[in-house]
Amino acid sequence: MKNQSCYSLAFVLLLFLFLVTKWPSVEAQSCRPSGELKGTNPPPGQCNTENDSECCVKGQLYKTYTCSPQVSSRTKAKLTLNSFEEGGDGGGASECDNQYHSDDTPVVALSTGWFKFNNMQRCLKDINIYGNGRSVRAMVVDECDSTVGCDDEHAYQPPCPYNIVDASKAVWRALQVPESNWGDLDIYWSDV
Repeated sequence: MKNQSCYSLAFVLLLFLFLVTKWPSVEAQSCRPSGELKGTNPPPGQCNTENDSECCVKGQLYKTYTCSPQVSSRTKAKLTLNSFEEGGDGGGASECDNQYHSDDTPVVALSTGWFKFNNMQRCLKDINIYGNGRSVRAMVVDECDSTVGCDDEHAYQPPCPYNIVDASKAVWRALQVPESNWGDLDIYWSDV
């Protein structure tokens, strides 16, 4: 009986170790680039650098993605800053509703794989964002395009990486991130 208890305990410990070592790999899942895009110089004054946005560089190769990591109750991502207002660095009107949105409204754009999932089912739906020890709900209104960029529609910015939640100022304020640190934050997010 004592040996059976030892074997049971050993099995439980091995199972625990297996789960602990495999769990982070779910979080760290990524996807492979689907191609490359060659950068072009934007026309003078056409690249919007609001919120420290990057402009495309002629001849530079940018990776493109059609996928994003699998969504879970704790999907790892990078939070970036975007203006969804007319004339803002977000480019054109939001894809979900063809409207512009105030920077004072908690709205986001998701990388292509997350946004296009299941025929854009996340459009105009809320997601939960966890970062800086806080959480906030924000509505998905647009795609942070991971497949194209360096053109007028994308404000002459490179394609988004595959793991971006591009958020309005209202999201950053709700997470109480000091304004001097706005622009790039490791977060987790989930569907509501």
